[in-house]
Amino acid sequence: MSKLTQSSTWQTLQGLSKQLPHMRQLFAEDPQRFSKFSARDCGLLLDYSKNRIDAQVMQLLLQLAENSGLPHKIAAMFAGEPINTTEKRAVLHIALRAPADADIRVDGVNVVPEVQATLAKMAAFIEALYSGKWRGCTGQKITDVVAIGIGGSFLGPKIISEALKPYWNGKLNCHFVANVDGSCLSDKLKMLAPETTLFLMSSKSFGTQETLTNTLSAKSWFLGQGHTQADVAKHFAAITSNVAKATEFGIDADNIFPMWDWVGGRYSLWSAIGLPIALLIGMDNFLALLKGARAMDVHFAATPLSQNLPVIMGLLAVWYNNFQGAQSHVVLTYDHYLRGLPAYFQQLDMESNGKSVTLDGETVDYTTGPVIWGGEGTNGQHAYHQLLHQGTALIPADFIMPLQSHNPLGVHHQQLASNCFGQTQALMRGRTYAEALAELQDSSLPEAEKQLLARHKVMAGNKPSNTILMNKLTPETLGALIALYEHRTFVQGAIWDINSFDQWGVELGKTLGNDVLSRLAATEACTALDSSSNALINLFRQQKI
Repeated sequence: MSKLTQSSTWQTLQGLSKQLPHMRQLFAEDPQRFSKFSARDCGLLLDYSKNRIDAQVMQLLLQLAENSGLPHKIAAMFAGEPINTTEKRAVLHIALRAPADADIRVDGVNVVPEVQATLAKMAAFIEALYSGKWRGCTGQKITDVVAIGIGGSFLGPKIISEALKPYWNGKLNCHFVANVDGSCLSDKLKMLAPETTLFLMSSKSFGTQETLTNTLSAKSWFLGQGHTQADVAKHFAAITSNVAKATEFGIDADNIFPMWDWVGGRYSLWSAIGLPIALLIGMDNFLALLKGARAMDVHFAATPLSQNLPVIMGLLAVWYNNFQGAQSHVVLTYDHYLRGLPAYFQQLDMESNGKSVTLDGETVDYTTGPVIWGGEGTNGQHAYHQLLHQGTALIPADFIMPLQSHNPLGVHHQQLASNCFGQTQALMRGRTYAEALAELQDSSLPEAEKQLLARHKVMAGNKPSNTILMNKLTPETLGALIALYEHRTFVQGAIWDINSFDQWGVELGKTLGNDVLSRLAATEACTALDSSSNALINLFRQQKI
């Protein structure tokens, strides 16, 4: 057994995990339960009262955090220590939204001035496009930007841009390309004119396979429309660490934005990777997004653990994952603009905490990252919510909703809220056999059929959920919400003693994919791999089954 699972705190939590009464009883016994198990800051309210917890469980979870050195680990991240131990890197996405007068050091150098310089460069870039100072090779204004990236260089910008659609200023159109499937890029190019299109390539190495392939194809399309290599500089820009490769491609050095080793891709939307967001909503709104995230950073670093929003959410996730047998976690957004958020949190959590060894390289003897999934709330109610209510799996849920709509229309938002709050109540309460039978008493069914139907309508309840509310979805509240989940992810990794900031599983897939690519291009039949891979490669080369 590991030090973690041998600890008295862990053992006590295991003992309590099956002893708690039903949440119905917990609410009945304590009329003040909501006030005791809710917290608010940074424009967000977290109601975690509908969880399988009591004061003792929360106290023990907080003790687990203390025993795991969470306060020290938080301080180490903010101090720029190399907490990404396998790559010997600092983890400083918090520096991307730090105030200009902050002093955050990597290898003794304050990185904040470079971050601020990049923000200023982004602002000048945007203004040049908005004003028409930047023009294409034929003298026309740029009307469309195609953002090419993958992973965090794609998901963050795309999903946050969608979430902030009410703040789009209409000065530019932005299109996102990630999938190396040729249909993805082709469909976008059919809508565009090369003379008025700017391609924005995001790759730290300027060599990420999917991103480079899409960028090279975009360049071929551009040149194929009668333009020259000299014209490329007016229609391509890049976010990369490899300035040499970008300039060799034809991109002007003035239009290359930096990426830093101390920022992981899934934490990078606050940097120049977020340029597509800023192009759509303007630099002032992008800075407001950073401001909201910075407020959550301050909260996370300074607030006592017992009232700390990311700490509470992270500890609850550990409670269900390690002591209640939950294997997945669902995120349900009751706002159309936030519909992509579950996919963003999916990458954030699963790429960070999908690990099976501790920082010391020992195999864990406890479960780590759960499967994260979800979607729009009301749509899910007519689909997978059935599993949440009556399925055999325990699936904790997060419900996210703004109190005010950007598009008030009749009773729409009131109905949306009623569904959100009603679902959390139904998950908590459930329906007993007696209640189901009572509801059928006025029907004309025979008594035996009533009893049978009642059994099918029973829901155990006691299904946990968090509700996160904000007054309105704004750049600032969204920034705080994203940072909340970033830090929640960190808390889980700190408890599990894993590195939440590398992704060697992703790297293996890239390596093997490149090997397969070379075999697909070979002239001789593939025989060197396993029988399945050999057969699939050879079938692809034959282009028929």
